[in-house]
Amino acid sequence: MHPVMTYTGELISLGVAFSWTVAALSSEIGSKHLGVAVMNVWRMGLALLLSCVLMWWVFGLPYPVYAGSAAWLWLLASGVVGYFFGDWCLFNSYLTIGSRYGQLFMTLAPMFTAVAAWAMIGQTLSATALLAMGVTLLGIAISVLGRGADHHLSLGLPPKGILYGIGAAVGQGVGLVLSKIGVDCYVADVPAAVLPSVSGILPFASNMIRCVAGLACFSLWLMASGKTAVLRSSVADRRGLLAMMVAVVTGPFVGVGFSLMAVQHTAAGIASTIMATTPIIILLPSWWLFRQPVTLRGVVGALISVVGVSLFFLL
Repeated sequence: MHPVMTYTGELISLGVAFSWTVAALSSEIGSKHLGVAVMNVWRMGLALLLSCVLMWWVFGLPYPVYAGSAAWLWLLASGVVGYFFGDWCLFNSYLTIGSRYGQLFMTLAPMFTAVAAWAMIGQTLSATALLAMGVTLLGIAISVLGRGADHHLSLGLPPKGILYGIGAAVGQGVGLVLSKIGVDCYVADVPAAVLPSVSGILPFASNMIRCVAGLACFSLWLMASGKTAVLRSSVADRRGLLAMMVAVVTGPFVGVGFSLMAVQHTAAGIASTIMATTPIIILLPSWWLFRQPVTLRGVVGALISVVGVSLFFLL
């Protein structure tokens, strides 16, 4: 066997990490041009359109076939928590502290996932998970904390940006657990004779329901804030719309699709760890695009955070 074929899953996982890096950078650019709410209305709308096309191609109908009321309820809740609250915080963190630090705080998502799974579905919090939480927090602390003029520890980032970053991780972590409950309900709704032929597409069908919630919430937010005119005028911002389309394709479309493919070719723990290297990969591109300085402390902190994430999956 050719050596490259031996590491197909690992190479796909690395590609996903680069894809999510592009998604984060383009999301930062798009948010600066369009604003967070407008960016996400376009983003959720396009993701929903692509999902409808995929559902039509697979099922012959442009909506998630077989999903019952319980699946819709849990997946809509997941969309509200993950796509609306989580992404609202994430995109605001991009504007406040940049996509580089926004992605660094996303390494906290496995920690919040573990806590939410313990609280909501009774999964055990192991000693390894607690160790992983501690290591991840240490890495972020090294990156964020510095010494002030009086030689005392001080925050190197705006507190609002840190709260946005933590909120984004909470949204993704809790949203993931809600999504798991919803997908389990969805699987139970599918007839046993049909399940083997559609099991691979169910995550995409579930994500479509989450996109419905995200689009509805961001649209209502935009109307409540009286900025619908900004949405209409955004069609003239070609750079912002281009950045949005790149973010959609490289994030929820290519990124999610290939992440599912990666775990088919290698162990889930290895794939998850490689895909979690985005905070390291993003360092140089963020310097090149936004002139964000790359410091030794920042690199070490990002490396330690990724090690903390890997402990969730490898031990």
